Amino acid sequence: MTMNTLYIVGIGPGGEEFLTGQAREALERAQVLCGYTVYVDLVAPLFPQKETYATPMKKELDRCRWAMETAQAGKDVAMVCSGDAGVYGMAGLLLQLSPQYPAVEIQVVAGVTAALSGGAVLGAPLGHDFCVISLSDLLTPWEVIEKRLRCAARGDFCLCLYNPSSRKRADYLEKACDILLAEGKSPDTVCGWVRNIGREGQSAELLSLKELRNAKLDMFTTVFIGSSTTQEISGRMVTPRGYEKKCEW
Repeated sequence: MTMNTLYIVGIGPGGEEFLTGQAREALERAQVLCGYTVYVDLVAPLFPQKETYATPMKKELDRCRWAMETAQAGKDVAMVCSGDAGVYGMAGLLLQLSPQYPAVEIQVVAGVTAALSGGAVLGAPLGHDFCVISLSDLLTPWEVIEKRLRCAARGDFCLCLYNPSSRKRADYLEKACDILLAEGKSPDTVCGWVRNIGREGQSAELLSLKELRNAKLDMFTTVFIGSSTTQEISGRMVTPRGYEKKCEW
């Protein structure tokens, strides 16, 4: 049986400089680039000779089936995902579908997720144990999200929040901050956010948890909430690993 390849490629924040060597190689090998419209538009100019296929938000299943069917029909396809393909990306869904398409070989290609690229903009907010939680309840019930927020607060984790707010979820970040405060996080906890990571118009800010509660952010923003040990050092957000306890400064 001839096997055609479906590459599931994490493209990072979107800029060419954020593509890993492995991601670039996969995109070069693929005959077709497929994905959410915004993500295809980020990489298509780098490969103007290639066929593209894009669908809007909420058409993930249609997009994935198209990619699998196109690969099974004889073309090598790259499904592009923002950040990392396995972190809120399409890798999981495509692998769930894969038993229906035995003639397709799947290769998952890692990318730089927003927790890492955004963290680098702010400094080192994830220097110790951390949790990544999406505030979108499109696929996950709010009750589950709330439980995870409470557990993260009780464990004194740093948090990285994806999808903090949208027009339909305008108060979700406020609700999340209230949960964390109710579970004992200090109002003065060092926090930060980064918008449009690695893209035109990138912006960032450090602020306290009580200030974050009232921040007006959107889906293009990644939020970082520190642990009890997180500090602001020379304008950067830093969560110490604990080396200072072992060494003389």
